Amino acid sequence: MPNSKNFALIGASGYIAPRHMKAIKETGNNLVAALDPYDGIGIMDSNFPQANFFTEFERFDRFVDKWHRNGNKKIEYIGITSPNYLHDSHIRFALKSGADAICEKPLVLNPHNIDQLKVIENETGKKVYNILQLRLHPSIIALKEKVSKELKENPNKIYDIDLTYLTSRGKWYFVSWKGNEDKSGGIASNIGVHFYDMLCWIFGDVEENIVHLKTPDANAGSFKLKNANVRWFLSVNYDYIPEEVKQRGLTTFRSITVDGNEIEFSGGFTDLHTRSYEEILAGNGFGLDEAYGSISTVATIRNSEAIGMKGDYHPFVKKVLV
Repeated sequence: MPNSKNFALIGASGYIAPRHMKAIKETGNNLVAALDPYDGIGIMDSNFPQANFFTEFERFDRFVDKWHRNGNKKIEYIGITSPNYLHDSHIRFALKSGADAICEKPLVLNPHNIDQLKVIENETGKKVYNILQLRLHPSIIALKEKVSKELKENPNKIYDIDLTYLTSRGKWYFVSWKGNEDKSGGIASNIGVHFYDMLCWIFGDVEENIVHLKTPDANAGSFKLKNANVRWFLSVNYDYIPEEVKQRGLTTFRSITVDGNEIEFSGGFTDLHTRSYEEILAGNGFGLDEAYGSISTVATIRNSEAIGMKGDYHPFVKKVLV
């Protein structure tokens, strides 16, 4: 296909990797090579069966290096869907290999990692793009436009927000890297970071960050943003899902209320990675500066002590502590 770009993918067997393969395919581009230590990746047959596949980083590294030396071929983008703690290293590899990096959230685990990546961007002339798909969700865009209009009329307005996100995970979760805080960054990093990014994008930067609850399967806290007070609760424990949701046979509960009004954004997620890739290919992707706020927020949560049921805490905290 004329004008198609060549991609490589680091991390091909996880939950989110097929969305990246689909995005590469639907934007008319080509996956040249993929890397994953797990080799049961039949999903590649329905996307890019001709892509070279590697289970060892060293052989993948050699391929990427040799490939553009043979016939002046070039891998323009490297997608990264590896475990969170490896993102920083894999982004560095992409940049130093002459490719732009497209990385899943969380981009890295600590804000100082972003500072170092900026140095490497400058050295290589290549870019880092973060998948912040909620910024492309139609309902979230509509909310931002509504809030922006209201804040023009009343710049000092403070919204009251409750964020509740429960996505059930089995025992495997805690055995995997996702259950290891050193590798995943904890629940706030693993399942909350894009919600925090979305809230800060709409309501302003975090001015105060309090943690009320921190257990292996649940985190909760409150933020004071420039234009909002936020109570949030995140969990992977099915037991905390409201009974009426369980009775409908659902294992996930997602809710955001703004001044008591529910924001409906349960649908419309399936194509957001393709939309993200379209924006990146058009030069409009979200870079390191856009990632900094949410990464700083989750790092603060990770390093804070939980204060329990004090102050204005999310009501679901009682499900855990009472």
